[in-house]
Amino acid sequence: MIMMCPSVAGTPLKDVTIKADAPSELLLQKHVDYIAAYSDKVNDYEYVMTEYLRMSGIYWGITALDLMKQLPKMNKEEVVSFVKSCQHDCGGIGASVSHDPHLLYTLSAVQILSIFDAIDAIDVDKVVEFIRGLQQEDGSFMGDQWVSDICGEIDTRFSFCAVACLALLKRLDVINVDKAVEYVVSCKNFDGGFGVRPGSESHSGQIYCCVGMLAITNSLHHVDPDLLGWWLCERQLPSGGLNGRPEKLPDVCYSWWVLASLKVMGRIHWIDKSKLERFILACQDEETGGIADRPGDIVDPFHTLFGVAGLSLLGSYKNQLKAVNPVFCMPEETLTRLGVRTQLL
Repeated sequence: MIMMCPSVAGTPLKDVTIKADAPSELLLQKHVDYIAAYSDKVNDYEYVMTEYLRMSGIYWGITALDLMKQLPKMNKEEVVSFVKSCQHDCGGIGASVSHDPHLLYTLSAVQILSIFDAIDAIDVDKVVEFIRGLQQEDGSFMGDQWVSDICGEIDTRFSFCAVACLALLKRLDVINVDKAVEYVVSCKNFDGGFGVRPGSESHSGQIYCCVGMLAITNSLHHVDPDLLGWWLCERQLPSGGLNGRPEKLPDVCYSWWVLASLKVMGRIHWIDKSKLERFILACQDEETGGIADRPGDIVDPFHTLFGVAGLSLLGSYKNQLKAVNPVFCMPEETLTRLGVRTQLL
């Protein structure tokens, strides 16, 4: 349900209504059961139609379960075997068996195997070579090897995926890090935010990718934490939810993209934490478990992970949720075990 809420300046803002009887406590066990049962729905329409993002879906589910301290609910052997079957001769990993390799799914695969401490299941050297081959002369990265007559798809998401993968594999030295940083910085805007490419508008998702990439490469000096922090904290609406850019509805996933960026920059206290927590909890389904993008919508693993991760960042339910790393969206204990550190302000 959409309502119009007045802003401070009197300009109407799009927002949602949170009903008085909306969930107000974390339905942890229902979320665990929801994610654990998802792999049993292989014949469901929704499951079949999302094959093109299966690898990322497994990452969302595994990470959510791990943050909820229920990783054993997932069959490690089956998952590792699936990931291994999706690696191509070029080293890249696809969304599912016989799907083309792509950086997005290669990162999801590396994250999955890192959580399970099973990175040796794939040919790491080939993964590294695949990623190295996607860097362009200007430092940017393509998402895959399918180059058109002009150029392949360039996106700052891919810059993050590349350095995140290589950092987890301890192989950042194979790319030109200075040029990679230079390209990301060229995508910075007057408002302190970042876009998909130079000149593109600032967006919370891209900001997370660029801030995360700069954190991994110890280059956060290129970020103005006060200017960007202000833009990000303005993404909070009266309902408590966060949006991706001005005049958009709030969405639970931005509880991650916005909050994680603020956490990296040391500005998470600029958000009204109690209102955001209330919004996330209101997006839970009390019957099926799972978290939706907005109250009353259909739940999915994507928003369930980022809702749970957002609550972890807020420091809510510390006894029930593991601490999450704001750069990799993985449990802090996993990054500690791997010896992977990132810069934080």
